[in-house]
Amino acid sequence: MKGLVLKWNQISLVKRIVIGILIGLILALTVPDAASGVSILGSLFVGALKAVAPVLVLFLVMHAIAAHKSGTKTNMKSILGLYAIGTLFAGVVAVVASFMFPVKLILTTGVEDLSPPEGIVEVIKTLLFNVVANPIDALISANYLGILMWAVVLGLALKKATQNTKDVLGSFSDAITKVVQWVINLAPFGIMGLVFDAIVTTGFSALKTYGELILILVGCMLFIAFVMNPLIVFIYTRKNPYPLVLMVLRESGITAFFTRSSAANIPVNMKMAEKLGLDEDTYAVSIPLGATINMAGAAVTIAVLTLATANTLGIEVDILTAIILSVVAAVSAAGASGVAGGSLLLIPLACSLFGIPNDIAMQVVGVGFIIGVIQDSCETALNSSSDVLFTATAEYAKERKEGKAISMPGWKFGRS
Repeated sequence: MKGLVLKWNQISLVKRIVIGILIGLILALTVPDAASGVSILGSLFVGALKAVAPVLVLFLVMHAIAAHKSGTKTNMKSILGLYAIGTLFAGVVAVVASFMFPVKLILTTGVEDLSPPEGIVEVIKTLLFNVVANPIDALISANYLGILMWAVVLGLALKKATQNTKDVLGSFSDAITKVVQWVINLAPFGIMGLVFDAIVTTGFSALKTYGELILILVGCMLFIAFVMNPLIVFIYTRKNPYPLVLMVLRESGITAFFTRSSAANIPVNMKMAEKLGLDEDTYAVSIPLGATINMAGAAVTIAVLTLATANTLGIEVDILTAIILSVVAAVSAAGASGVAGGSLLLIPLACSLFGIPNDIAMQVVGVGFIIGVIQDSCETALNSSSDVLFTATAEYAKERKEGKAISMPGWKFGRS
């Protein structure tokens, strides 16, 4: 038995995940009733990631700031700039695609018990209140803005602490990281359960009616992942971006696709940043922050569904309004929660630009939940993988400017 486990662990995680996907698919199509218990593996996996992620973020950020030596520079300004640029460009791409390929929706009954924000002021207000939330409540509810704020405050307060105190904090951080590694090692079984549950619950036929809308959404996200983001990376690094782009999509995007939660994918991104040799002082903050505000996929979803609604209702959209929508989609996306379907609740906010009443906007939210099996999975994969992509891009660009040699798959930087 030990030999079998050892051989299994020697297979790369990506290959094990693919095996899990295939097994989940086969079980769902052949013996869905007999294998119904498999779906609990997916729930347990996502639950474990969500449970450990808030504690991981708290201790990593707190330790990174407490142990940070004065004078040591990080790339947070560059990373924040990349997050903003990526999200804004995503909104622009979605608007252009919606004009080129207009889609009409089949509106359904509105989704009940949802409370979307009524305006951009409410979105900002919610963000500010999340920042000053009670630390215990923030951990319990996975409020990452609140967790980040308390981690930063406590980290600053501990900068004057003794080295022994900082070492203990570091030991806790290492221990939680080890727990995360154990959870991630179970990803193939968890994803097997998630795939099984998705196929059994919705099947394939449920998405046929919304094929055009899905094509527009997924097409925009693929364009951003394989054209727009690589272009941004190239501008910053002046090197072939695709080795890095493909790596983050493979190792971060696949997991995020099935967990459908940027928050749950934080441990995966942390592990990848470590694998890439990035500065822990930087990625310990940028990765969890990215799960909150770096939402290119959400910007696409908000813009495409809003313009599809306008098109369905026969509302004319001029260029100026389209530009404003791109900005609103980007700003709203930053306020989307890092959980499955988080961007959908912000669609009514964008719809308000065109005077679309809330009851109709909520029907569009309902459409979003119907196509969410594909839309939300692709959205999360784009959102989460670009957190690592932009964090790495900022660091490599900085080191390239300093003339330092950088070695990673497909790249060799040095003095030119």
